[in-house]
Amino acid sequence: MADNGGEFASAMLKNAVKHALAEGRVQLGAGFGQIRSAEVPKALAAAGFHWTFLDTEHGGFDLETVQDLCRICQFVGLTPIVRVADLQYALIARSLDAGAQGIIFPRVEAPERLDQAVRWTKFPPLGERGFGLGPVHINYEQATLPEIIEHVNAETMVVLQIETRRALDALDELLAVPGIDAVMVGPADLSISLGVPGDFQHPRMVEAMERVRDACRRRGIAPGTQTRSIALARFWRERGMLFLGCSSETQMLYDRACAVVAELTAG
Repeated sequence: MADNGGEFASAMLKNAVKHALAEGRVQLGAGFGQIRSAEVPKALAAAGFHWTFLDTEHGGFDLETVQDLCRICQFVGLTPIVRVADLQYALIARSLDAGAQGIIFPRVEAPERLDQAVRWTKFPPLGERGFGLGPVHINYEQATLPEIIEHVNAETMVVLQIETRRALDALDELLAVPGIDAVMVGPADLSISLGVPGDFQHPRMVEAMERVRDACRRRGIAPGTQTRSIALARFWRERGMLFLGCSSETQMLYDRACAVVAELTAG
């Protein structure tokens, strides 16, 4: 690729969510893993969400669907983050090659395994990701290989999920792994692990999540969580969660459909 005198860096796609979190600003997101339609990211962006996570852990999207949805997300200004099904190089690197601007790592409990997974998100010298980017990945701009590597390494977002008692026990070691930008508590699995399944405001849950929040703050990592209701999202926003997810595309559709029917059949 031709050298353009360094002008490319200003044209490269930036990760708006990563930058906003680094500045301490709340970034709102939603789960997205069932409805294979380009209208979903368009609607989420129009509603004012900042990011969405394409769920390939619990959702049914294959790689081609992820690629199509990532492209739409980027066009409409919604940051696409892929939650991979497992910490495997092929799942992580291919999701990034498909257009993900970040990766969520689920079910992490071992710092050594996390360190390896983070390195798979970065090109050398910061990591071990193989380089396979072409014109489509850089919007057909002109840039040198070093320019692309430096920019993509800086803009790719790494999100760690805390979902179990064992992860809580290893929290300090996990957060000490270099390259983590945000944490997203997985409240369903965490509540199960803590013996209070579905009781998201149980004192045991609140204490654990506040512990995660405080540990993140000490290390300059954005604390966050996924939530299943507006009330819970408000609860955690008031308590300092910055990377804040609320609901999913199917849950929002169902909730709104129920509200419409209830209004029309009332009385």
